[in-house]
Amino acid sequence: MLYQAYQNQSDLLSPLRLLAQHTGAALWLHKTERSLLRRVAAASEVFHRLKLTHTRPPYRIDSARVQGETVPVTEEKTLELPFGTLLHFKKSGVGDQPPVLLVAPLSGHFATLLRETVRTLLQDHDVYITDWHNARDVHLRHGAFRLDDYVDYMVRFIARIGPGCHVVAVCQPCVAALAATALMAEDDHPAQPRSLTLMAGPVDCRVNPTEVNRLAVSKPITWFEQNLISHVPLPHAGFMRRVYPGFVQVSAFMSMNPDRHKQSFIDMFNHLVDGDVEQATVIQNFYEEYLAVNDLPAEFYLETVEKVFQTYDLARGELVVNGRRVDCGAIRRTALMTVEGERDDICAVGQTVAAQDLCTRVRPYLKTHHIQTGVGHYGVFSGRKWNQQIYPRVRDMIHAACG
Repeated sequence: MLYQAYQNQSDLLSPLRLLAQHTGAALWLHKTERSLLRRVAAASEVFHRLKLTHTRPPYRIDSARVQGETVPVTEEKTLELPFGTLLHFKKSGVGDQPPVLLVAPLSGHFATLLRETVRTLLQDHDVYITDWHNARDVHLRHGAFRLDDYVDYMVRFIARIGPGCHVVAVCQPCVAALAATALMAEDDHPAQPRSLTLMAGPVDCRVNPTEVNRLAVSKPITWFEQNLISHVPLPHAGFMRRVYPGFVQVSAFMSMNPDRHKQSFIDMFNHLVDGDVEQATVIQNFYEEYLAVNDLPAEFYLETVEKVFQTYDLARGELVVNGRRVDCGAIRRTALMTVEGERDDICAVGQTVAAQDLCTRVRPYLKTHHIQTGVGHYGVFSGRKWNQQIYPRVRDMIHAACG
């Protein structure tokens, strides 16, 4: 009922948003500085932008800087599965760079949230990304998608890239990345990662719990299932699939800082009225990404809440994937780096570095930990300090692990 109500509201508002889009464009042609028409045009643009979308935005990465030269970049689907695609950012004429799999979160947004991370990595690496699909567009015939399947997808993606792959996981998938690496190590898989970088991930949420962690344990898992899970309505391809709707997740994120988001749209309006299109475009681009929502398969969401945030299975050595208990002690040859943000209020300091203690057989000289001062969660993988202080350390660790 929740999803159907949302869909009905979206359908009702769609003609109004379309009218606002065309009205704003038409009035903008006749604008006069700070005139009434410009204010109406600005208001129409803000109303048109204040909406959720359900399609992955483009990455808009068509070139990269490599050793001071600009080279073209094309997107290539290396392996396409029902719930996700292994996407390759292929650089023309560039060779001998270590392959890196960037593991994006499946947490309400699309993998394009890591666009800046990709751009930075492309300077010195052959970059792939886990491009997760919107569950509401996946037909029921493809079955369920669980935490086990997420780990299995990672193993298949790493195997497709082949020996010599390096893995960089951001936020939520740190647990799955560590589990996949452990299972591949236990099997002595020829493509087990050369290095594993875990960035701001909930490896052990018992450490320094945040408000997000406290919320996860404030209710039994049955409450999450009964109150947050919906069936996909018509006319979507995944009709009747059980999902945790992306609009619920993003609404929860926005409710944590409502005044900040409200002010952003006020600023967008004022910039447009003042004719400062460049500043308005910065805000528009951010919300184009932020308001693009990705529905999660219900099974994956519920198992993640329960096993990662409530019972801490991996941290306790009790995580079972496809009938196998995950033993992080099996990892021996993979270099391990953990990165945390000093001001992270989602995955607090201590939660990611916990992976270092779990990987008991990784030799000390293959372990690295970095706490970045002055950044919150998103600053770990985007922004000035990511580019200038965190990335060089990640790059050096990866290249050292190449041997």
